[in-house]
Amino acid sequence: MKIHVINTGNFKLDGGAMFGVVPKTIWSKTNPADKNNMCSWAMRCLLLELEDKKILIDTGIGNKQSEKFFKHFYLHGSDNLINSLHQVNIQPEEITHVFFTHLHFDHCGGAIIRKNNSFQLLFKNAIHLTNQDHWKLANQPNQREKASFLKENFTLIEKENKLRFIKEGQLFDSIDVRFFYGHTAAQMIPIIHFNNKKIVFVADLLPSVGHIPLPYVMGYDTQPLVTLQEKNQFLSESVMNNYILFLEHDYQYEACTVKYDNNKFKVDKAGKLIDFL
Repeated sequence: MKIHVINTGNFKLDGGAMFGVVPKTIWSKTNPADKNNMCSWAMRCLLLELEDKKILIDTGIGNKQSEKFFKHFYLHGSDNLINSLHQVNIQPEEITHVFFTHLHFDHCGGAIIRKNNSFQLLFKNAIHLTNQDHWKLANQPNQREKASFLKENFTLIEKENKLRFIKEGQLFDSIDVRFFYGHTAAQMIPIIHFNNKKIVFVADLLPSVGHIPLPYVMGYDTQPLVTLQEKNQFLSESVMNNYILFLEHDYQYEACTVKYDNNKFKVDKAGKLIDFL
């Protein structure tokens, strides 16, 4: 297996929304905010080359939305999805599977592009993976998540017959999938077995190293108490099994490990993914 970090650019979100009830005086130590209380976040994806498969996990925000839409998110940085794929000598048509952790716009927006005044699949030969419960929510969203599910980001996938539903358990020989429910219904977290190590693409279960302490739960999470339970169980497993956590949104770090010290979960080591492999 080959593993490539795919950087799709950065955006900004309100720091208070990202840390929920935690005071700014505390969370700003790890995630400093600008004068508008906005913090920078990455939209970092992962590409796996596994035998005859090329599996892309999440696709970033894309570029097809309106100027008014993007104005709220302050996109910055020189990276984008297609250029990052080209840097590892991969063309979009070579991707065989697109794995969506969930269908919020910053995780799936890059899968569909606007070309010649119409929407098209970027990965025309790929099977796009989600699950039935989450797909139903994305198409019939609750009021809390309605602004995060943009149908132009995913309905074409079904129309083009490139949509597949998966379940928890083993997806491929080296990839297992687990579902989590605190952030959104049935967020899919892949666990990658690589050289006797386990890399977990933690998506919005743990957006950054700043979210490792248990009470640090996003205001975006639909069921924060469920998140709290899921984090406690997952971080306990992470310490016990020495998981390498791949961080989709951390502006500084690609990956980290976790330790338990003085009755608290804390960052053990943090850095680039390659440092842990």
